Amino acid sequence: MSGNDAFDLVVIGAGPGGYAAALRAAQLGLKTACIEKEKRLGGTCLRIGCIPSKALLESSHKFTETAGGLAEHGIKVKDPGLDLAAMHRRKDGIVEQLTGGIDGLFKQHKVSRYVGTGRLDGPGRVVVAAADGGETALKAKSVILATGSQPADLTGVKRDGRIVGDSTTALAYAEVPKHLVVIGAGYIGLELGSVWKRLGAKVTVVEYLDRILPGTDGEIAREALRIFKKQGLEFVLGARVTGAKVGGPGEGSYATVTIEGRDPLEADRVLVAVGRRPFTSDLGLETVGVTPDDRGFLTVDADFQTTAPGVYALGDVIGGPLLAHKATDEGVACAERLAGHAGYVDRSIIPGVCYTEPEIATVGRTEEQLREAGVKFRKGVYPFRANGRALALGHIDGRVKILADAGTDRLLGVHIIGPRAGDLIAEATAAMAYGASSEDLALVCHAHPTLSEVVKEAALATFDRPLHG
Repeated sequence: MSGNDAFDLVVIGAGPGGYAAALRAAQLGLKTACIEKEKRLGGTCLRIGCIPSKALLESSHKFTETAGGLAEHGIKVKDPGLDLAAMHRRKDGIVEQLTGGIDGLFKQHKVSRYVGTGRLDGPGRVVVAAADGGETALKAKSVILATGSQPADLTGVKRDGRIVGDSTTALAYAEVPKHLVVIGAGYIGLELGSVWKRLGAKVTVVEYLDRILPGTDGEIAREALRIFKKQGLEFVLGARVTGAKVGGPGEGSYATVTIEGRDPLEADRVLVAVGRRPFTSDLGLETVGVTPDDRGFLTVDADFQTTAPGVYALGDVIGGPLLAHKATDEGVACAERLAGHAGYVDRSIIPGVCYTEPEIATVGRTEEQLREAGVKFRKGVYPFRANGRALALGHIDGRVKILADAGTDRLLGVHIIGPRAGDLIAEATAAMAYGASSEDLALVCHAHPTLSEVVKEAALATFDRPLHG
């Protein structure tokens, strides 16, 4: 074993939480190292998650629009063809650019990078195991565990990485599936299911619950289901998958998906998208006396410290919404606290976005959560089809829904399904961060004609009535 380099901070994991923590710590003057087992930085999000999936979503959307959505604009396109390999090359190029950018930032801010698997080796010690078998020992005043998460397993379903796979597999199909069965109707399943439906696959989404988008506001989820069905996605809800067996010879293989009490489904590709689980195994936690909970998550205090002094954790490994931007903000906040600053994350207003068409975005509490908690509220809803900009874009499906406290008018939740909802939710998140009311949101001058005017009208509908309604 070589090394014994000493650092103020060693970060294990270079995903959105880990690399953000390393960069911010270095900016604030801490001698910082970051350990990542993959050659490319950025973690699941940049390499095999958020970024490549959004690249494919955008490309597939353009293909669908070219194939049938431009005629109403007076644009005639005859028999557009699909070059899937070129689509993948574009996706991979975006990933390379972004991961390379992080590498450049590490060099700029003098973050020492170690390629290998990091594990704790007692208080103040971290060992880096390289792929060639070599090991390097590091000393650290503080250690941040930011190792992220991995796709969750489903009992009875074994992934072979080709016919039956997870999101990583579904991002790299060499050809469009004839029939793709998606197990799980959450963000990942619906996004990737949408990609392959647009490119020509038959897509069947199987969900254990009797609804899609678990945790999303029910009214918004019902609207999404209606729209997705209109787009041609098929749904089997309230269904428990009991197995997925691969059969057939070679490249002609297929999978049979068995569902309790229902006819089985045959598909040439199966995407298992039933959630994610924290990556907290083989980290040497026992050497510092840290024990994950029964789901594998780590418990931390307000300063992100685990039960072991000097050992911190953030991002997916501590639970909450398993979202890249939540991990990034926690990484920055944790680094700032270690450097003596007042880092802060308000976990009650972490926005979530599903990048389907239309997009679905949410922040704060849902109508169901407020009713369950006995909170009295008012609701304002306004449709995109009444908005001039949405009509000009040709994307009129969806609505903005605003929930405000019945007594104080303070914003409690904003839920959007519609064009560019992922961008629109930022205004609502900022308003909630500063304790704004629906009236505050409505009185802000919104440029015309823009999609943001739907937010204004929904806010007006919450405490009074929409101007154009």
